Amino acid sequence: MRIVSGMRPTGKLHLGHYFGVIKNWLKLQDSNDCFFFVADWHALTNKYKETSDLKQNIYDLVIDWLSCGINPEKSTIFVQSGVKEHSELALLFGMITPKSWLELNPSYKDLKFNLIFQYIRDFLFGKNIKIDHDKLHEIVYKAFYHKKDIDYEGLTKDLTDLKIKQEIVNEIVHNIKEGDIGKDIDTFGFFGYPILMAADILIYNADAVPVGEDQLPHIEITREIARRFNNLYSPIFKEPQALLTESSKLLGTDGRKMSKSYNNTIALSEPRETLEKKVLSMKTDPQRLKKTDPGRPEICNVFSYHKYFTDLQEVDKIQVKCRNAEIGCVECKRILFESIDKFLSPIREKRREYEENIGYVEKIIITGTQKAKEVAKENMKNVRNAMGLINF
Repeated sequence: MRIVSGMRPTGKLHLGHYFGVIKNWLKLQDSNDCFFFVADWHALTNKYKETSDLKQNIYDLVIDWLSCGINPEKSTIFVQSGVKEHSELALLFGMITPKSWLELNPSYKDLKFNLIFQYIRDFLFGKNIKIDHDKLHEIVYKAFYHKKDIDYEGLTKDLTDLKIKQEIVNEIVHNIKEGDIGKDIDTFGFFGYPILMAADILIYNADAVPVGEDQLPHIEITREIARRFNNLYSPIFKEPQALLTESSKLLGTDGRKMSKSYNNTIALSEPRETLEKKVLSMKTDPQRLKKTDPGRPEICNVFSYHKYFTDLQEVDKIQVKCRNAEIGCVECKRILFESIDKFLSPIREKRREYEENIGYVEKIIITGTQKAKEVAKENMKNVRNAMGLINF
């Protein structure tokens, strides 16, 4: 079975990426024909102003893949922009894709919502105003979703009801109305990126694409485009299936979603020294103030990490000791630190080897991109023939 999947190069990967994506890729590459690509064009859809680190991010992404065990002998590793056929097929798909299909894509609205939510959260933080994360999320969701435009009146009222000073609320609303928040995704590139994503997948006639549940609409658009092309011209495209993968349940060190924007991640390349600081600063059961207080492992973020990294027999012992107040949070964190460090140590070592031999990494990228290009070129010949275009 041919598998196609990609990741945007946004910097070094963290543990959430490993358990959400890479771990699944490692299983898939053992028994499938896998094409894993660096989606550098997709990185430009909302980060087109921030390209100074793009080339380094591409190398960092590939090095992280290799360090985790993605094997170039088993999988084709390549860079999207190195295979120009992706863009040609996306252009042709753009000719036949109804605008309404793109307007129904939920990702555009989701990203704009997140940008506004993060702006308000960071603005209030900068003013030293504490606000419940979930409550703010609820307020922005209420003002944003199921409406053609943001309900500014409702947003103003709900923020004011939280006892936030009126002048601060007015400034927030004014900046959202008149500022640049969300404008970085009001582009043709972002609006049309599901078409490019369809081209990424169909150019290799993929059988399946591993995705999280939130990405299912993208696969359905890809299948719709394949069906439309096949009906209009010739049945040359498979309709790829979604391989639903479980999203990582590993939270950030502060108990929120693991995200670089929250500064709560643990990188796969995290040095031992900074790893120790991050683990020891992790939040635990808020009601456990003293070592003699019984703990509640089921709500403790540190304990949730133990289930990923610590020996299962040891995890059971930690759980019992925590409930019986026989182990303190600091001791528990130190056990976790050693467990995570043991997991990351071989990844760090391999990463150092690849960083010291960047020529070898470049060779892997060039070889993989050339292999992907050969497959894409052959499929593009079929597309041009089907559409009545000349094959130059």
